[in-house]
Formats: sequence, structure tokens, C-alpha cells
Amino acid sequence: MSDPNPYADDSYKWGPPQPPGNPPTMPDGQGYGYPAPGAAPAYGYPQPLPESAAQPGPGYGYPGPGQATQPGFNLPAQHGGTGGVPMLSFGDITVMNDGIVTPSGTMPLKGAVWTATDMSRTEEKIPTVGIVLAIVFALFCLIGLLFLLMKEKRTTGFIQVTVTSAGRHHSTMIPATGPETFQMVMSQVNTARSMSA
Repeated sequence: MSDPNPYADDSYKWGPPQPPGNPPTMPDGQGYGYPAPGAAPAYGYPQPLPESAAQPGPGYGYPGPGQATQPGFNLPAQHGGTGGVPMLSFGDITVMNDGIVTPSGTMPLKGAVWTATDMSRTEEKIPTVGIVLAIVFALFCLIGLLFLLMKEKRTTGFIQVTVTSAGRHHSTMIPATGPETFQMVMSQVNTARSMSA
């Protein structure tokens, strides 16, 4: 690493000599991509405000003057839709204290119909390690066959949760991580059913 840094002083030192670079120019002497000196800026450049325009307001996403904000956040308070506190969540379905929020829209909580379908399955099989150990130790003694009693359980699939309210319908899939996942989801669905009554 004894070579000097070729970019240390921003000059090109290695290779064949290069002619000095000039920016491309337009026929009228205007630089490429820049407006001519004294000319009005073209499309894509910030345009000056007309005289009749009022002072520009705050940028996108910031509350304007006199607009209410939520405590703890510098965001405008949402008017309309559901307000309140999230009570339960099933995948992309969120149950608020007065409504149900889904990606397809907001539904009323009162009178909602909830269903849950178990689409998971649990498989039990002998792991590969147990089979290899049974073969290796079966040659020495018959005790190696006890390794065939090793079992592993694996749960795959999903639990489907569906909500219908006010003529709207939404469904979500919750991955099953174990045989107890369906019982956990059903307890939450039963809580949502009692809130909808």
C-alpha cells in the first residue's frame, strides 16, 4: 500500500494525458440543463410565486395554523373514521373500542360477525438424527433401536380470521407456530365477539 491516493488532490495523474473538460453548451451559449443568464427558469425549476399568491403554508404532512394536533405528536388530529384505542389485533385487522380497521376500510364494531377457521396441521415424524443414530448403534447392540422412538412435531399452515360488518367483509391469515396457536386466536376471537354484541 505504498501507492499514493490518486484522488487526493482531485487531479488525474495516471494513464494517458486527458484534454481539459468543458461542460456541453447549447448553441446560444446557455449551459446544458441550466437557463440562460437573465432568462426565466424552464419546466422543472422552482417557479417564483405570483404577486397575488399568499404566503406559502406549511409543507405536506404538517398541521396548518389553527389545526388541532394529537398530544405527544406533531400531527393533525384525525376527524372521521374510528378514533380510540386499539383493543385487539388479528393480522391486519385491528379492533378499536368503537370500530374495526382493515386495509379495505373501516367497519362498525356493533353487529360484526367473526369466524375463525383452523387451516393448520401438526405432523409428527422421526428426525433424521434418530434414524442415523439407530443405524449406527444397531450394529453394536440392539439398544440403538430405541433411537427410533425419537419424535419431532412440526406445525404448518394458517388460522383464517374473517369479519363481516355493515355489508363489508375482510379476511386475514395468521401463521400457525404451534398446536396452541388456534386456541390463542379463538380466545381473541371470542373477546371480539363479546365486544361486537
